[in-house]
Amino acid sequence: DRDWNRCRAMQTLAGAVRSSQAEVALPMYAANLALIRRHWSCLEDVILAAQSNLSACLQSVGRDDEALGLNREIYASCVAMLGVSHDYTIATGYRLASSLGKLGLVEETKIFLRDQLLPVARRSLGVDHHL
Repeated sequence: DRDWNRCRAMQTLAGAVRSSQAEVALPMYAANLALIRRHWSCLEDVILAAQSNLSACLQSVGRDDEALGLNREIYASCVAMLGVSHDYTIATGYRLASSLGKLGLVEETKIFLRDQLLPVARRSLGVDHHL
């Protein structure tokens, strides 16, 4: 399918330029997400991956407020789709906590980590796992 190939090409190109030119990669990631949502809205895991790429790119260009909103959405989707104990959900929770901390939302970060993320991570991954 041509749209799928276009989508993969945008994702690959955006990934290639993100480290050196995040501003150039940002509209590619946004277009990639829009294309996936339009044509493959049932592929929730692909949407989550595209959202994660866009969020990371937003943070790279200093648009931390937008990245935080997207990270909240990603985490909520993972909890609903995979459950709180899934490795990917825990990883997205860590990214959400990082976004909160980056914006100086210290109290919210502490509450989220203490009450939600760390207890689940300890139960699922074990106390010896390095987060």
